[in-house]
Amino acid sequence: MKNRFWLIGMLVFAWACSGEKPTETVVEEVVVKPYPSFNADSAYAFVQKQVDFGPRVPGTKGHSDTKNWMISKLEGYGWSVQTQDFQAKTYDGLTWDLSNIIASYNPQASKRVLLAAHWDTRRIADKDTERLDQPIDGANDGGSGVGVLLEVARIIASQELKPEVGIDIILFDGEDDGEPEKARTRNNAQEFWWCHGSQYWSKNKHVPNYSAYYGILVDMVGGKNAKFYREGYSRQYASGIVSKVWSNASKLGHSDFFIQKDAPEILDDHAFVNANAGIPTIDIIEFSPDFGFSHYHHTHLDNMDLIDTRTLRAVGETVLYTVYQE
Repeated sequence: MKNRFWLIGMLVFAWACSGEKPTETVVEEVVVKPYPSFNADSAYAFVQKQVDFGPRVPGTKGHSDTKNWMISKLEGYGWSVQTQDFQAKTYDGLTWDLSNIIASYNPQASKRVLLAAHWDTRRIADKDTERLDQPIDGANDGGSGVGVLLEVARIIASQELKPEVGIDIILFDGEDDGEPEKARTRNNAQEFWWCHGSQYWSKNKHVPNYSAYYGILVDMVGGKNAKFYREGYSRQYASGIVSKVWSNASKLGHSDFFIQKDAPEILDDHAFVNANAGIPTIDIIEFSPDFGFSHYHHTHLDNMDLIDTRTLRAVGETVLYTVYQE
């Protein structure tokens, strides 16, 4: 557990060379609430476990095995868990059976924070140069966000120190099955072939009239030397939360990961949570304003060799700290 500390209001006396009377500057007291440590090794193990199940493509054994495992872990941590089962049409005319997994801590609390990730993986490696029609491991794109949030759930369950707000973790399904970029023919409707889970949940909340103070989406948050910029929709809908989270990251010593620079809008689950559910939600995602997605994106390079505990710690500790300050 981190020690509680205070930045105590101080009187700063500035003596002018001319001998004038000292001036007083009062610095407002800032209280940092105690928060537990984030175990990046445990988060890494959660990512590895998902990859061991195989690609989490809807309709496959890897998908169903991962679903059962995640539910078991969250229930084992004492969180209230429910699944939201639904069907969605893919860009190529398939009908998929999908499941959002929703876990709640302190469900009676009126003030709530929403934490989210997607747990499915892409069924094709359309940005690769080989095995383009085969699914990817999705260690980072899917696996890392789930690993971070499972570790957050484990920590809250295992620590005597608890957050003062209610928390809902939503693991969205069917996020990563949009039409391949090189073959895209439905430009006017392309957004509807991505993010099936968040599209469905944002219009069919698991609790009638559900709301949250704000939301944090984590996506591709485990890559080596990752940089997280202030994404466009996050700034549009939740600029105050962006400022809060990036400031918290800096306080924790993670400014090498959380960069104070703007990036363009990215179509991700948070876009639908913002637009349809009305919950101000930000996206912590590896996407450069200069280069776009990293070289591994939607390729077979998205495997465990990519995952770094330093990145998982930077994101996980920042999210955990933010929640415990509410």
